[in-house]
Amino acid sequence: MSTSPSTDSTGATPLFQPLEMRSVALGNRIVMSPMTRAQSPSGVPGRDVADYYRRRAEGGTGLIVTEGVAIDDPTAVDSPNVPRLHGDEVLAGWREVIDAVHGAGGTIVPQLWHVGPLWGAMGKVDPASTPMRPSGLWGTPGLTSYPDDYVSRAQVPTEPMTDAGIASVIDSYARAAANAIDIGFDGVAIHGGHGYLLDSFLWESTNQRNDDWGGDLTRRTRFPVEVVKAIRRAIGESAPIVYRFSQHKQQDFAARIAATPDELGVILGPLVDAGVDVLDASIRRFDIPAFDDSDLSLAGWAKKLTGATTMAVGSVGLGRSLREGRLKGSVPTVDNIPELERRMTAGEFDLIAIGRLHLADPGLATTLREGRPLPEFDRERHEKILY
Repeated sequence: MSTSPSTDSTGATPLFQPLEMRSVALGNRIVMSPMTRAQSPSGVPGRDVADYYRRRAEGGTGLIVTEGVAIDDPTAVDSPNVPRLHGDEVLAGWREVIDAVHGAGGTIVPQLWHVGPLWGAMGKVDPASTPMRPSGLWGTPGLTSYPDDYVSRAQVPTEPMTDAGIASVIDSYARAAANAIDIGFDGVAIHGGHGYLLDSFLWESTNQRNDDWGGDLTRRTRFPVEVVKAIRRAIGESAPIVYRFSQHKQQDFAARIAATPDELGVILGPLVDAGVDVLDASIRRFDIPAFDDSDLSLAGWAKKLTGATTMAVGSVGLGRSLREGRLKGSVPTVDNIPELERRMTAGEFDLIAIGRLHLADPGLATTLREGRPLPEFDRERHEKILY
C-alpha cells in the first residue's frame, strides 16, 4: 500500500521538515520508538546492536530512541540481556553504537529505565530482592497481558520506598544521564510511563503515600519532577530531554493518571518547567481522542496544555495494536499516513515515533519520503532478531 504525501509551500511534507531540540537539529520528524530487544548479554551492547541502530540511521530516521536502558539501581531492570548504562565494558559498547549511528549521519538518545513495581515481570529474580514501589503496591490489576501466576505473585505487598531509597534512585538517574552525555549520546530520554517506577508515583493505585511524595496529584508528580531536575543539572543546558508518559499501565491498559485535561496539565506542566523538551505521549493508536468532547490525541493535549514540543506514537501503518490480542504472524497494514500528516500539518503534535514498522524496514524514513508501499510487520520474524 503506497502513501500519498501532502506537501507544504516549500515542497516538504510535515514528516520531513526539520526540528531543533536545544542544540540538536533533526532533519525530519520521524523517530524510532524505543523497543525492548534484550539482545545485550550481561547488559553490554555488542556489534550487532550497533549495526541494528546504524541501519535505521542510514535509512534516514531523524531521531533514534534506544530500547529502555537500565540505570544503576539494583532493581532497575530484571533481565540480564537488557542493556545497562554503567560500567566500563557497557559504556565502551555504547560508544561503538553511538559512533556507528553518528557515522551514518544519525542522532541517538538512550531511554533511561527503571521498572519499579514491575520488577520480576521479565523473568526470575532473587526472591530476597525488594522492588521499588512508592507504597509497596503493584497496582490494581485490570486489562493486562501478564499471566495470572505473575499477577498473583506481584500482588503481595512489599515495603514502601523510603526517603533514602527515593534519593538514591534520583541520584542513579542523574549518573546514568551524565554517563550518556559523556560517551556521546545527543540527549536523554526517560521512560515515565506504562506503570514503571516514575509512572507509579503518578498513578493513585500504586502511590497511596501521604507525605511529600504522595497524596494529591501535585505531590504525586514530585518524584518524576525531581528526577528531571537532577538529570538537567547533570547534563547541562545544551542536550535535550525526552519524557515518555502514558495513561495506560502494564498492570491495566484501561488505567488513567488524568481524568481531565486540567489534571493532565497538573502533571505535565511541572515536568516541562523542570527541563523536559519533548513530551512523548504513549498511546495504543496515535489518533485516539484522549478525552471526551474533543478529537485531540494525548500528544495534542500535551502540546495545547504546555506549549512544549510533543511526540505521538501508536500503530502507524498498522491495522491492529499489540493490545488487541497477542498476535502471531503478519499484522494488517493500513495506510494511516495521510491522517498522521493531517494532524501534524494542523500543529497537533511535532514528532511521530514509529516502532514495529522500523523493525520491518530499517529504511522506513526513505520508504515514507519516496511514497513506497508500507512494509508488512510480522511478529514471529521481526521481533526475534536484530535485523
